[in-house]
Amino acid sequence: MEPVALPLGRPREERADAARNRAHLIEVAREMVAELGADKVTMDGLAERAGLGKGTVFRRFRTRAGIFHTLLDEEEKLFQERVMTGPPPLGPGAPAAERLVAFGRARLEFLVEHTVLARASLDPGRPVPAGDSPSLFHVHMLLTEACPDDAASGTLALQLVAALEGPILLYLRTQDEDAPDPEAVVHNLTTSWQVLVERVCG
Repeated sequence: MEPVALPLGRPREERADAARNRAHLIEVAREMVAELGADKVTMDGLAERAGLGKGTVFRRFRTRAGIFHTLLDEEEKLFQERVMTGPPPLGPGAPAAERLVAFGRARLEFLVEHTVLARASLDPGRPVPAGDSPSLFHVHMLLTEACPDDAASGTLALQLVAALEGPILLYLRTQDEDAPDPEAVVHNLTTSWQVLVERVCG
């Protein structure tokens, strides 16, 4: 039996200066993405523009992809707040199937809006994370309420999340002249998502 490591005491809180540096770096990185585009943002450039040492930037983000992962994570927190505490049907208070439809619509709009960050946050040196996203937890929770027998294994939630989030990064080409209209993409995908949810929960 493998030994289990137990945490000793409370986790160390972030120092005030480190928290200030983090907030400053995130704000500067957000400005650089808006002004220059994600492809022009580098670790060295961020350090220079933020007026901080390169070591500080590398410790904070580890890799260039980490910059965009952090920016996307900040936006993700705001999105999750809408899901958990916002008005129905996206937030609590509506039937589970209605919330699933609303979640898919809002999630697709979120992904289209943040496609550049999502693409840039993928680190080619690491596997794409799967199976542990907030979306998976939320979809599984709603499926368990709407159709508990089908949702029991968790596989259905995983497949629905893959159908919801996968097409955005694969289908949208943000810097291609022949890229599809994002509004049309959202409309088509949300319509399909609603059909899928209604049939699964029917």
